Amino acid sequence: MDNSTVLVVVTVLLALCFDFFNGFHDAANSIATVVSTRVLSPRLAVIWAAAFNFIAAFIFGIAVAKTIGSGMIDVNRISQFVVLSGLVGAIVWDILTWWWGLPTSSSHALIGAYAGAAVARAGFGVILPHGWTKTLIFIVIAPILGMILGLIFMTAMYWIFRRSAPQQVDSWFRRLQLLSAAAYSLGHGGNDAQKTMGIIAGALYSAGIMTKGEFSTTWGHFHWPIVIGANLAMGIGTYFGGWRIVHTMGAKITKLKPIGGFCAETAGAITLFTTAAAGIPVSTTHTITGAIVGVGATQRLSAVRWGVAGRIVWAWILTIPASAGVAAALFLLIRLFYPTA
Repeated sequence: MDNSTVLVVVTVLLALCFDFFNGFHDAANSIATVVSTRVLSPRLAVIWAAAFNFIAAFIFGIAVAKTIGSGMIDVNRISQFVVLSGLVGAIVWDILTWWWGLPTSSSHALIGAYAGAAVARAGFGVILPHGWTKTLIFIVIAPILGMILGLIFMTAMYWIFRRSAPQQVDSWFRRLQLLSAAAYSLGHGGNDAQKTMGIIAGALYSAGIMTKGEFSTTWGHFHWPIVIGANLAMGIGTYFGGWRIVHTMGAKITKLKPIGGFCAETAGAITLFTTAAAGIPVSTTHTITGAIVGVGATQRLSAVRWGVAGRIVWAWILTIPASAGVAAALFLLIRLFYPTA
């Protein structure tokens, strides 16, 4: 293989590694509530979530992948080294925030790092504003929507089951939470895995392996290998889990019961299904965190540990610029050795 082919292979493998870390880092999104309510053991929960992460490959389209692949960065002005630097920057940020136990967004780390490397190569003109507008708006809207839906669902459940015995309600929602966790995992796989699909497609296009027609439509014969590969990598990452973040999401923000876990996961799943259909790359982490806060707030405002929530918000704010800075620095370092990068 020549050097350009080797670079493409390395880039695709690194993209799948990112998807693995995405599943590993964001396993908390899919399983924190079902583990914290003791509906499933941690090991069974990650198997459950990983299975539905993978099944998402056969349910959702590639609208989000197209937004990431061609709607945010001018792919005609990037190179393989831009994609490579973006992936490394996102992985570094994911590892750091996993170590710190912060449920930050792997999605925003990826788009931030991708943009940072692209700007380092071609300047700010490489950014496509229309693609960023809806993404940046939904950084705010997604957690708020999750919070509002979680609040509404939890309030409705309290009213509907107000005369039922607590033990009976708990028993019912232990079963129902299996369905809500499955739905949320489908949304997670359908949204987050697509972001890596878009990066892989962009890498193949910038290397000249994928034609412009394939890239802008259905990716031709690359379609199913990209879709299945991305979802499989995420499923495997979810299986191995990210227990530090599970603890933060499932126990530190607020105390959940099965009925609360069901409401939070259902709220998150509805948000993810809607945005995936619209091709909007939202953060699954932001969405479920907002839903958990909404559920906790139905008890009393003091039931939410706002100090932990505030720390998480600061990590959200820093994610895009921090990952962009790491990726830009890496690209500039590469350019010292490869001026044509």
